[in-house]
Formats: sequence, C-alpha cells, structure tokens
Amino acid sequence: MTEALQIELLTAIAAADTLDALDAVRIAALGKAGSVSALLKTLGGMTPEQRQAEGPRINGLREAVTAGIADRKRGLEAAALDARLATERLDMTLPAPETPRGSVHPVSQVLDELSEIFADMGFAVATGPEIEDDWHNFTALNIPETHPARAMHDTFYFPDEVDGKKMLLRTHTSPVQIRTMTSQAPPIRIIAPGRVYRSDSDATHTPMFHQIEGLVIDRGIHLGHLKWTLETFLKAFFERNDVVLRLRPSYFPFTEPSVEVDVGYSIEKGKRVIGGSEGWMEVLGSGMVHRRVIESCGLDPDEYQGFAFGTGIDRLAMLKYGMDDLRPFFDGDLRWLKHYGFSAFDVPTLSGGVGA
Repeated sequence: MTEALQIELLTAIAAADTLDALDAVRIAALGKAGSVSALLKTLGGMTPEQRQAEGPRINGLREAVTAGIADRKRGLEAAALDARLATERLDMTLPAPETPRGSVHPVSQVLDELSEIFADMGFAVATGPEIEDDWHNFTALNIPETHPARAMHDTFYFPDEVDGKKMLLRTHTSPVQIRTMTSQAPPIRIIAPGRVYRSDSDATHTPMFHQIEGLVIDRGIHLGHLKWTLETFLKAFFERNDVVLRLRPSYFPFTEPSVEVDVGYSIEKGKRVIGGSEGWMEVLGSGMVHRRVIESCGLDPDEYQGFAFGTGIDRLAMLKYGMDDLRPFFDGDLRWLKHYGFSAFDVPTLSGGVGA
C-alpha cells in the first residue's frame, strides 16, 4: 500500500507545473487530512510488532514525499526566475528612485554659516566644558554673589563637591572666554558656540539652547571695532546690505560700557524681515570687556583692551528662516525637520565671504 501511494504521490509531484499546484499536492499528502498523515496516525493503534514492521515504511514514505516536494519546488522557482530574466529589461536611462535621507537641522546650518562668516574675519572657534565651576561661570566674569543669575531658580546646580566647590551647567558660553584668556596670550580673536542651560521654558525660551559669543583682546581695541564687527557679521548673515544697527546703553557685569544691539527691520508681504529701518528689534548684547575680567585672567587692563558679544543661535535661525516658536527645535518632529531642515547636498552657504 505504501509503495503504491508513494508512486502515486511522486507522479503527482512531478506533474505539478506551478508552485500552487505543487502546494496542493503537499496539502493532499502531508496536510492534517492528507493521505500520508492518515497513515502516520494509524501507527498509534498498531501492536508493537506491526509498528516495527510498518513504521519504517510509512516514515520512509513521508521522507520521500517531503524530499520530492522540496526538489520540485527548487526546480519550479529556478524555471520562474529564468523566465523572468528572459523577459524583463532594465532601462538604465531612467532616473534612480529617490532614497530616504536625513536633513541638516537649522541650528547646525546656522552654526556653519556663523563659523564661515567669522572665519573670514579672522576668528577661531573655541570650546569648553558644559559642566562648569562657579569661578569660570560667574566670579571671573565679575558677577557678584548677590546677582540674580546665581539663584537656584535660574541656574542648574550640582551637589557641592567635597571641597565645597560649586559645579553647574554653564548658563552662557562666556566661561570659554575666561579659559581662552587664561591659557593663551593676546592677541585673541575667538567665537565660542555651544549649548547652554537656564531654568526657563516658553515659546521663546527653553532649558537648553545654543549660544555663540565672540571675544577680541588686543592693544588699542575700542568700541568702533565692535560696531564694525557686528555690522559686518549681521550683513553677511542676513545677506542684506541694508542692515542698520542701533546701539543702546545697557548693563552687563562683564562689560563696561555695555550696549544692546538692535537691528532695523521692514515689513515685506505682511512679514517682518531684517533690513531697513521701519522698526527695531534687539538681537544681541555686547560691550567692552570689563577691567576686572581682564585682571581676573592675569592680563594688564592698562595694556590690553577688548570687546565681547553674545547672541542665541536658535534666535538667529528663527529670524532668518521665519520660525515663530523655539520649542519645536527640540521636539524631534520629522514633519518640522523636513519642512525647515536643509539638504546636506544643497544647503545654502555664504561661500562668497564677508565681502560678497
């Protein structure tokens, strides 16, 4: 019986001319209600002697059918592939399908633009730790113990060190200026971009944001040098020659005199754009480096003078590229990134330089 069934099933397997037909033979033989499966079920009701005689034949039938189906399947798949290769053609002149790719975050794009602009002006990029000590972040910058910026509700402090040293997340990149002045001799001309942290959160403030500061220390530096630097920088960044600045007296502990810098804007197509002088918008703070800061870094303020300035990279990105809320910068929403992000292959650059 098993021999006859084997011949019948192998004949059916050989006659199957499609994968669907072969699968039908498999189900009829090896499925739950298949003929081979039915024979296997009879082994349980046999005596030991009968099982010893019939078991090898039935199991051999199952193995032969299984092997025959596998061989036939490989043959049918190979034949189908050969037929497909013989009929299909690939048009090499068609454009390749676009593959998914990431984008450059607006903050990274603006940071690249700023670095390029200041490199043209002779500035180097300086960096420092984001976990700072109280001296570099406050004391060396002439920020007194009673200054509100030192308060717990403004600054993220770590538990005090064993020696009483206070550690914190830096509230600005100004400590990089201190580290630079204490580690290299003038002349100094640097920008210090990086992440900073303050306890604040709304549409225009986040607990972590990006800031860039500039520092120049040399002999004979005056406020006119600061104004020229800022004017040249803002014209290059916003790519407009009609950028107008207004400097207003202000107060910062680490500069004297201190000035807030406003930039003129115009209304074009119902939107506020940088350029012109229909209104004024504050963009950064600056001033001449305070004598006490220069002294704290071991330099003679009667010999060396300098200026410093600082602004938010995120704020510059919002002004230039028309964003009205700072929080999506850090949400990681792919829809926002696709809309405001830049392609790594065709990002706008300022390759023409400051003088363009």
